[in-house]
Amino acid sequence: MAIKDLEIKQGNVDLTAEVVEVGEVREFNKFGKTGRVATAKLKDETGEINLSLWNDDIDKIKVGDTVQIKNGFVNEWQGTPQLTTGRQGTLEVVGKANESSETESDSEETAEEDVE
Repeated sequence: MAIKDLEIKQGNVDLTAEVVEVGEVREFNKFGKTGRVATAKLKDETGEINLSLWNDDIDKIKVGDTVQIKNGFVNEWQGTPQLTTGRQGTLEVVGKANESSETESDSEETAEEDVE
């Protein structure tokens, strides 16, 4: 599924996209329970959409990660479409930020050690 095809009130959204921004974490208290929420921005080749991150999902992702949303839902927040995992959906990191650059720097260090 592509971001450009998402519509408000659409459910059963399966999407893979890159995290290009993670906003500030906010704490809330609702019905006597505390929690955390943050807004991330996802991007694919067709566009961008905001993603609501709740509690533990906030700690899973970083800018540059590729995430897969399964069974997500598109709602609207302050007039802007926003994707959420809701109660039934899941968020999984399928590609870590800087995965390839870490490998390159490791091989450069090894090459330097061989020269000495």
